[in-house]
Amino acid sequence: MASLNLFSFFALLLLCHGALQLQASHHHVYSRLQDGVSAVGSSSSKGQPYRTGYHFQPPKNWINGPMIYKGIYHLFYQYNPKGAVWGNIVWAHSTSTDLINWTPQGYGIYPSHPSDINGTWSGSTTFLKDGTPAILYTGINPKNQQVQNLAVPKNRSDPYLKDWVKNPKNPLMAPTPQNGINASSFRDPTTAWMGRDKIWRVIIGSKVDRKGMAVLYTSKDFVNWVRADHPLHSTDGTGMWECPDFFPVLVGGYKNGLDTSKLGPKVKHVLKVSLDDTKHDHYTVGNYDPIKDVYTADHDGLADKDFGLRYDYGKYYASKTFFDSSMNRRILLGWINESSSVVDDIKKGWSGVHTIPRTIWLHKSGKQLVQWPVKEIEKLRGKPVVVPTRVLNGGSKVELKGITAVQADVEMYFGKFDLSKAEKLDPSWTDPQLICSRMGSSVRGKLGPFGLLVLGSKGLEEYTAVFYRIFRASDSKYVVLMCSDQSKSSLNNANDKTTYGTFLDIDPIKEMLSLRTLIDHSIVESFGGFGKSCITSRVYPTLAIDGAAHLYAFNNGTQHVRIARLTAWSMKKAHIA
Repeated sequence: MASLNLFSFFALLLLCHGALQLQASHHHVYSRLQDGVSAVGSSSSKGQPYRTGYHFQPPKNWINGPMIYKGIYHLFYQYNPKGAVWGNIVWAHSTSTDLINWTPQGYGIYPSHPSDINGTWSGSTTFLKDGTPAILYTGINPKNQQVQNLAVPKNRSDPYLKDWVKNPKNPLMAPTPQNGINASSFRDPTTAWMGRDKIWRVIIGSKVDRKGMAVLYTSKDFVNWVRADHPLHSTDGTGMWECPDFFPVLVGGYKNGLDTSKLGPKVKHVLKVSLDDTKHDHYTVGNYDPIKDVYTADHDGLADKDFGLRYDYGKYYASKTFFDSSMNRRILLGWINESSSVVDDIKKGWSGVHTIPRTIWLHKSGKQLVQWPVKEIEKLRGKPVVVPTRVLNGGSKVELKGITAVQADVEMYFGKFDLSKAEKLDPSWTDPQLICSRMGSSVRGKLGPFGLLVLGSKGLEEYTAVFYRIFRASDSKYVVLMCSDQSKSSLNNANDKTTYGTFLDIDPIKEMLSLRTLIDHSIVESFGGFGKSCITSRVYPTLAIDGAAHLYAFNNGTQHVRIARLTAWSMKKAHIA
């Protein structure tokens, strides 16, 4: 089955998911949800070593899936009130004042109209000119066609947005014999933007044969939509584009975010799509022509699905950004699905977690985005444990004590390297994930592997290694490889223990090498090169749980590595009711 999920933040809302076989039993579940009362029940964390302490997840069952309105953040997410597998999906709803602590509300949207009677799928929120949040979302009609619908708050004065009203003209966008849209591949409307001509634009993910595309619609009133005679962008051979996202970014390395409708000479645009074929989020940076309504990528890495730009090179999908006008930043949130078996998910009683919200901006080079955890997460930090500047000799490790190893935030900075010792990179080694898989943390090199062993058992029968290797590509150029090695993460071989990797665009001659890792029971979120590359892993150790988990800095290369600074914090538990 294809994945699914949703979110909506401050000025946006998204629920993303793939095309799935719908079951008649959904109607029986939905008929008992018409009062909109939340069925998200409580579930104790006792005896649940994999439940997260500060990443968002509901108390039980299956999720996937954020907006700010009147000072309240709203997270809408797809939720199965009946079990820890996909099915019976409704839009559950939680609210927050800080993006970290969340309180559940009643269900937001559920099937109740012919245009969505077989499913309320993904969507996004746009703020209209009068400040009304308007949700465009995909519904499944009685013919099992994917169509686009509109909902607005019943009471705009309610900051918690407890009730939503569907437009009587739904569906507003639908496949017809005349428009040639694939009725089974037409979903996930993104946040709309307004041009200088005061006309709204929105894109919807689709495909024609193997050509993925962002279908473009325009509207003067946000109700009557007309399909443009061309897509905003398309790429051959990429398959279905799920959860498209299109937004402006400032050039020059500025961290300030921009409203989705912003245009100007110092503005580039980002097009992100979640590829159904790869289950990864790929993006390009380029230019948007507001007259021709065409986006042109500087380098269309979507065509190179294996080596193009990605938000995250690990377990991460169906992400969404929004512009947080209160903090003048753009925020990114993604979905981490499970690495355990369906049988284990049912035993746990829940499935699916969200990443920590990340601030996102365009690097000063203009070639890629940079991501960093929102600063609000830092209020969960306990007393810091600081490791003084020290040398890690080859083959050594140092345990970081005084830390709750299953719930921590670690920042490492490495000093200058003796790059003359770097081993030569074979020109045929072009796939970073394959290199990381073949040269895991137990394979000794020269400069590397070095980094962190997280969620490790006492005897290191289990651990997840997040590390770097430095290679020499030529006499004056070096390649930095970032890996997250899950091969030893658990003695339970039923888990997916894929090793992830990426090349980090950094010059170790001129730049300091950094690594930040958020550890949360079964999640390992790592940020390399001050956020240039990210890898998220989902792991389920059997020994390294709760108080039995350990955390180490390590160097398994033959050459010594200098730690310039290492600071670690135990993380307090967030309030997620």
